[in-house]
Amino acid sequence: MKSKNIIPVILCGGSGTRLWPLSRKSYPKQYLSLVSQEQKSLLQETYQRISNLENLLNPILICNEEHRFIAAEQMREIKVEKNTILLEPFGRNTGPAITLAALIAIKKEIDPMLLILSSDHVIKKTKNFIDVINLGINYADKDKLVTFGVVPTSPQTGYGYIKSDQPFNLSGIKGNKIKAFTEKPSYEKACEFIKDKRYTWNSGIFLFKAKTVLSEMKKYCPEILNHCEKSINKSENDLEFVRVNEKYFENCPNVSFDISVMENTKNGIVLPLNAGWNDIGSWEAVWETSEKDENNNLRSGNVFLKDSKNCYLRSEKRLIAGIGLDDLIVVDTNDALLISKKNKTQSVKEIVQILKDKGETASYKHQKIYRPWGHYLSLAKDKRWQVKSILVKPGESISLQMHHHRSEHWVVVKGTAKVELNGNITFLSENQSIYIPLGSKHRLTNPEKVDLIIIEVQSGSYVGEDDIVRFEDKYGRSEKS
Repeated sequence: MKSKNIIPVILCGGSGTRLWPLSRKSYPKQYLSLVSQEQKSLLQETYQRISNLENLLNPILICNEEHRFIAAEQMREIKVEKNTILLEPFGRNTGPAITLAALIAIKKEIDPMLLILSSDHVIKKTKNFIDVINLGINYADKDKLVTFGVVPTSPQTGYGYIKSDQPFNLSGIKGNKIKAFTEKPSYEKACEFIKDKRYTWNSGIFLFKAKTVLSEMKKYCPEILNHCEKSINKSENDLEFVRVNEKYFENCPNVSFDISVMENTKNGIVLPLNAGWNDIGSWEAVWETSEKDENNNLRSGNVFLKDSKNCYLRSEKRLIAGIGLDDLIVVDTNDALLISKKNKTQSVKEIVQILKDKGETASYKHQKIYRPWGHYLSLAKDKRWQVKSILVKPGESISLQMHHHRSEHWVVVKGTAKVELNGNITFLSENQSIYIPLGSKHRLTNPEKVDLIIIEVQSGSYVGEDDIVRFEDKYGRSEKS
């Protein structure tokens, strides 16, 4: 029986520091296009690879406050608009996240199946993936909690492992009972595991009925269920977002779904997955999963190579020229450059933490900052002044606001700007400018059907982003964003 509706639940949390400097807290890897030939983000590909499943309903996305407009816009770009985006006030791991999704799902449907997906995985063989999901539906319909164990190809120590009661058989795939979970083993243990066909990598992909998982959560981790129920009952709707109640959610245990439920349930089933899965956990993994040239190099952006092999080079802007390179990762962004031996990229996360401890803002924040109305790029800055490039999308506008510590000068370089300044309306064309005095109420709007780009020069005693007093905002923002 395969008639039950399926709601995809896409987990969009995480800061993606292992793919720094391209992925940062302000714009992590799940929103980036890393291996897609169609320039789709990992989030967009996550949904599109399952879009042909039968009885598929619109997804539930779970992300944090900072990335809500990015997630919403990326789903709109692939024509998925009637979704629910749950906003966690802070991360509480996958146990609470999945519980929140199940509680929301049974408000929408009687008892739908939930397909739990991470937003940052790559799966090369989509047909194989869909075939295994369809097999999993049969088990989930019988109140089993299904997970998908990736058939290991090497003794990886960065993945968890699932041990089943029977060896997997790819020529006749069936679900086996789960015996045990092992977190990131030693290399010696990993070598033992891949010789034993009862072991698979833990993909973090799950399938089950909503009421079934809530029943198991009540049995094995009632504290999570209790706080999540209160958080949902006291949640608030904001545009397409559901804001989880912060007071109750704060008390939720910070525990994974594996630990809270899967390691305890008697109804766990694992299906072997052989579909070219990769969690893109390092730059080496990006190189491995990408299309390469005849010398095993991957070049992205303005890159020239001579007598080089087995490299990944990515430039967001400048020309990179390499001679005689071998097994290197080079990633160049507007404000940071990473150079690493390919087999050392698992240490990037440690470098990012060191930079953060030293107060380097580039460790977590891009120069280009995305907003629901568009984005801005910091071009130059000192203590008392800053120059930005600001792009406002057609029909969008910044909030009506004022600043206590800075004045601004706007120069239109593309499009037409509608400027509201202390109640007066002015329209500016290319090469025209306007001065925004300190303390004045102002708003910038793009009234046209093409992007508006202005250059903004700020000057004053303080030019931080928190010097904003917001009076009106079409996006319902109250924080400094």
